[in-house]
Amino acid sequence: MQMQGMEAEGGGEYLTFVLGSEEYAVDILKVQEIRGYEQVTKLANSPPYIKGVMNLRGNMVPVIDLRIKFNLEKVEYSAFTVTMILNVGGLTVGVVVDQVSDVIALAPGQIRPAPDFSATFDTRYIIGLADAGERMLIVVDIDRLLNSGELGLLASQQAEPFAVQ
Repeated sequence: MQMQGMEAEGGGEYLTFVLGSEEYAVDILKVQEIRGYEQVTKLANSPPYIKGVMNLRGNMVPVIDLRIKFNLEKVEYSAFTVTMILNVGGLTVGVVVDQVSDVIALAPGQIRPAPDFSATFDTRYIIGLADAGERMLIVVDIDRLLNSGELGLLASQQAEPFAVQ
């Protein structure tokens, strides 16, 4: 499926996941794999939402907890907690979410622009809201989220990936 123009047209396939009581969606083409949550190596002086790094087949991958990044209530890690391994602009990043739901196809026009709350919080990474029957999905532009503001430093840290010997 061709994904160019996805943001303007709103169509494509998305992986849906849960954070707290809300359901989110991310472009399926950004997802490299889904792994059960495993302990990571913490990094000194890193922001709270950066859980640390994990060894993924010899490469150190930063792991971000989106619940903390989005200032959601603290949720205990459970058997459903997973790490989505994403490929964003050549950068491999692990993202911790409460659980993965399914893959859903959204037709053009199903994604409506999100209300403008830019004065209250940063909404640049939200593509829009999708009505998927009984479910309302928050469609996330993972490229903007992971390369915006303070998260942009991850790209510079991983510009030269360091391998485990």
